[in-house]
Amino acid sequence: MEKYLCAVLLVLLLCFTFACQNKADNAELEKFRTQAKVEEQNKASFRYWLEETDKDNYAAWDKVCSADYVSHFAGMSWNLEEHKQANRPFLVAFPDIKHGIDYMIAEADRVSVRLTLTGTHKGEFMRIPPTGNKIKYTAMLEGRFSEGKIVEVWGTVDLLTLMQQLGLELKPKEIKK
Repeated sequence: MEKYLCAVLLVLLLCFTFACQNKADNAELEKFRTQAKVEEQNKASFRYWLEETDKDNYAAWDKVCSADYVSHFAGMSWNLEEHKQANRPFLVAFPDIKHGIDYMIAEADRVSVRLTLTGTHKGEFMRIPPTGNKIKYTAMLEGRFSEGKIVEVWGTVDLLTLMQQLGLELKPKEIKK
């Protein structure tokens, strides 16, 4: 009888242990699922932001960016309206610009994107008259999200390649003797 009681207690203890572990495992799994869902939503918002930028739809920026949005490009920081204004001349110079997403990675509250931008130089850009040249260059963007909105973006753009495609040459300074 004593052996039987010990066996029953052992079985109950094992069942209780596995049941508790299962609850902990399920809670951990649910946490990962929730985070993955948020990361996918952030990626979708970032993709939408880029696609709508190509369409000259700045109203979309108001949908996906927070009111306290800040962008950081080429050593400058802009709020949302300033970034829109800084970007508009670019779309005038390259009206067929496309942000091709090479890859997009999301982790926690960040989304990182490597882009290949393509287009045609049809309008003045940085005092360079339209050349009709096709352009293709890369950029890296990172966005930070809060409550489903883009609150901050950092960008690095290969402007040297772009400028070379527009006909500019990089020359060293002449050394005066």
